[in-house]
Amino acid sequence: MKNRIPVVLLACGSFNPITNMHLRLFEVARDHLHQTGTYQVIRGVISPVNDNYGKKDLAAAQHRVAMVQLAVQTSDWIGVDPWESEQAQWTETVKVLRHHHSQLLRSLPRTEGPDHSKSVSPAPTAVPQLKLLCGADVLKTFQTPNLWKDEHIQEIVEKFGLVCVGRAGHDPKGYISDSAILQRYQHNIHLAREPVQNEISATYIRRALRQGLSVKYLLPDAVIAYIKDHNLYTGDSSRNGNSNTQNNAGKTS
Repeated sequence: MKNRIPVVLLACGSFNPITNMHLRLFEVARDHLHQTGTYQVIRGVISPVNDNYGKKDLAAAQHRVAMVQLAVQTSDWIGVDPWESEQAQWTETVKVLRHHHSQLLRSLPRTEGPDHSKSVSPAPTAVPQLKLLCGADVLKTFQTPNLWKDEHIQEIVEKFGLVCVGRAGHDPKGYISDSAILQRYQHNIHLAREPVQNEISATYIRRALRQGLSVKYLLPDAVIAYIKDHNLYTGDSSRNGNSNTQNNAGKTS
């Protein structure tokens, strides 16, 4: 895959808990980008949301991060980053993208100046692109009044780009055509099709756990064991989110 543009995929969400569907999004998105002949996905990053996200039944970040770490232990390219979850308050998605983009730039090799000091500019190699990975349901939320700031939507699709994996009941092409901003930057929005419809819902998972139903094969076994060991999602064990209304944009359940 020489001469391809390197890409890092970033998924933001509550991951409450992480499911096989979340992991599958990464695989589908990587396949789609590779099939374009233009990109090479070099890394996937899962960024669990802060505890102050304002969502009911949100397990504490330390548990959600730990479950993601267990879920990706069999992957050689997907990892978890706790930065967002460790902030003092909930962080807007665009700010999380900015943080990871700056981290990407810092990790690049530096060129030497005439005095053999390290320049502030990255070496003239292919600079990795950072793209937000999401489901089509997140793309639909761009239409929700007062949920996203227009300037944030524009920055996400113009500066970074989206990889959107289709979900049953959603029309991502329609969502794009209904938005002037998304239309303008649709060249930077990649619509990936999941050939095997995967509608595992973290909401269903939590409900099933509360009811004592099996969730085997919906979550990695290591995550199921962790949930059991820490008595999560039993009805009174999850840490409730902040009761204040938050702008819960760009997150998956």
